Amino acid sequence: MTALSEYERLETTGLWRDTPDSQRREVVVSLGDATLVIYSTSETALSHWSLPAVKRLNPGKLPAFYAPDADADELLELTDPDMIEAIERVRTVIERRRPHPGRLRLWLGGALSLAVILICVVWLPSVLMRQTAVVLPTASRAAIGQRLLTEMATLTGRPCTAPAGLTSMRELATGLFGATAPPQVIVLPSTAQTTAHLPGNILVVNRSLVEDYEGPEVLAGFLLAEDLRRRAEDPILTLLHAAGVMPTIRLLTTGEIDEAHLRDHAAALLTTPPAPVDTTRLLARFEQAGLSSEPYAYAIDVSGESVLEMIEADPMRGRLRAPLLSDQQWIALQELCDG
Repeated sequence: MTALSEYERLETTGLWRDTPDSQRREVVVSLGDATLVIYSTSETALSHWSLPAVKRLNPGKLPAFYAPDADADELLELTDPDMIEAIERVRTVIERRRPHPGRLRLWLGGALSLAVILICVVWLPSVLMRQTAVVLPTASRAAIGQRLLTEMATLTGRPCTAPAGLTSMRELATGLFGATAPPQVIVLPSTAQTTAHLPGNILVVNRSLVEDYEGPEVLAGFLLAEDLRRRAEDPILTLLHAAGVMPTIRLLTTGEIDEAHLRDHAAALLTTPPAPVDTTRLLARFEQAGLSSEPYAYAIDVSGESVLEMIEADPMRGRLRAPLLSDQQWIALQELCDG
């Protein structure tokens, strides 16, 4: 360990004593390589101090008092600002180079604490929400879905329930999704968005999808797209992410969730635009259902420009299939909200 090169062999005068009872005497002080050497005026070496051990006794005050270490009897008094600055700078450099085990422990402790905080804030809530969604019973899911539907109805009006129309809707859902547990499709009289999905295997649609088009193909396309969204993320997870950690813990431990969270989530479902659906996956779903994607595409963009792939890659182009619904069933479905 060496002193800064710009201060090598810096010299000045000062006052020095070797014991507390000794009289102070004028000496020459030389700042050398890792040492502070004290000479008499006749150039006789009186003392060698190791710079790493030098201690200033009155930081920030003048004259500056130094000792060779914390327990020494020697005392050196300096007034030369250049020498004082040089000693302080060299001591600062030495201190920075000195190992600091306590500081390392502090940094490691801080890093560990930060990691724990990040785990608790970022990772743990997501794990907790996923676990809650996994263990939530089917009956609880269905009950939450119905409660959400009730909250939505307070904002949009009661669901459309004309009996003949409900029969036609069940027929359409069975044709699209199969006879084994097809989703319950609920038509609401007014929503800001076309579709949404709820826990308990419920799909919600705007009445415009059953009243504004010439056939059921557009409605069927929107139902297939919403079903893909439902499969992409568990609707219970969507609810829990919106509600937060404490409601998640309450739902996990008691099976209950506050009405306020359901009310807020219902409003969000009615007003938040549906997430985009991967076109390739959606086209595959249309092909599986034997449904043309062209009516759905033009319902999204009447110009066809933004949905050109859906039009050109129509899996049913040039192919025939039986109608989704008979004319009588479609008319009944269009009158669903008139009952």
